Amino acid sequence: MSKRGYHHGNLRQALVDAALGLIEAKGPQGFTLSEAAKAAGVTPAAVYRHFQGREDLLEEIARQGFEIFADLMQYAYDKDQSSALARFEAVGRAYLAFARKFPGQYQAMFEAGLSLNRRPELASAAERGKAVLERAAEELSAHIPPEKRPPAQMVTAHIWAMSHGVVELYARGAPGARSPFPPEDLLETGIGIYLRGLGLLPPDS
Repeated sequence: MSKRGYHHGNLRQALVDAALGLIEAKGPQGFTLSEAAKAAGVTPAAVYRHFQGREDLLEEIARQGFEIFADLMQYAYDKDQSSALARFEAVGRAYLAFARKFPGQYQAMFEAGLSLNRRPELASAAERGKAVLERAAEELSAHIPPEKRPPAQMVTAHIWAMSHGVVELYARGAPGARSPFPPEDLLETGIGIYLRGLGLLPPDS
């Protein structure tokens, strides 16, 4: 792993960048603050000027990750205005794209065991991305008769779980998990089966 180093006086971000490299190599629980300091080119004592401990550093990485995640989800939602279905599918694909492009942030967000409610700014960032998916689910669910319509939060939870499962098993190469199909195809067909079950797609679509 290349040394990312401390540049331009921004030690806090240099530590975040160094820790991201360590997370990608060892996982969110596989590194120490001393290793992050060494990768950033500073002494371990310097870390504590900005972070109280490793969990504090992980929370900042997760916060930044959720901000990027929410921006990507919002971009996907705004870009395709052809239909509620297109917007819904677009935010699902954005989830997969984020996990591939930002693996260190993804692991800090979803695999570090952090309490998202411990810091208000972390909770707020995490809620932003979820809110985009929930809005897309609510628009799509509006086409279901009210008596058969599940809560938008439930649809969001189902699609989030499906997206997360595809990412964990196939997009990030879990040991022993191999698929003859691209993760994007698995997610798209899975969403299609789910939506047909809700009556939002015709059986032959």
